[in-house]
Amino acid sequence: MIVGLGNPGRQYEASKHNTGFRVVDELARRWNVTVWQEKMDALVAQASVDGEKVILVKPQTFMNNSGQAVGPLMRWYKLDEPDVYVAYDDMDLPVGRIRIRKNGSDGGHNGIKSLFANGCRQFTRFRVGIGRPLPHHDVIDHVLTPFPEELQAPYDAGIQAAADAVEGCLRLGVDKGMNYYNPHKKKKTSEA
Repeated sequence: MIVGLGNPGRQYEASKHNTGFRVVDELARRWNVTVWQEKMDALVAQASVDGEKVILVKPQTFMNNSGQAVGPLMRWYKLDEPDVYVAYDDMDLPVGRIRIRKNGSDGGHNGIKSLFANGCRQFTRFRVGIGRPLPHHDVIDHVLTPFPEELQAPYDAGIQAAADAVEGCLRLGVDKGMNYYNPHKKKKTSEA
């Protein structure tokens, strides 16, 4: 099950907080998924990827209550927590940078806190950087507004990279996918 976190409604469509929805939409585009249905407070679609059934999910509960859709869906489909992939925005990463992790804290993200509260903790995270707000700017304002034009290209590249990483992890497994898709630190070279 691949979950994209975001907020329903046209007014939030272009907001940074809808990063997870965008990743899921990109996967749906790649996999020619066009039929969505409403199920347990979410938009749900199915795809077949390399012969395996994959469920795409966009909770319609608003970000802070995402777990109210994800927890019940996970149990309905009888999925183990590690079989749930969650894509979402992360202010601690530069715009467009991605990071995959198998577990961890909520990092102050209310959508992730809601997943924890609804019985889903050991899922694989696909975080896409949206950067921090400028000093003296409101965090809520930052996540609920679109990117300025000059940051749109790196952000769009991050959405593509996150979709690539999800596909790669489905194919290779999460551990190999993390090695391949996570950014690598440059090794320091010693000067002679």
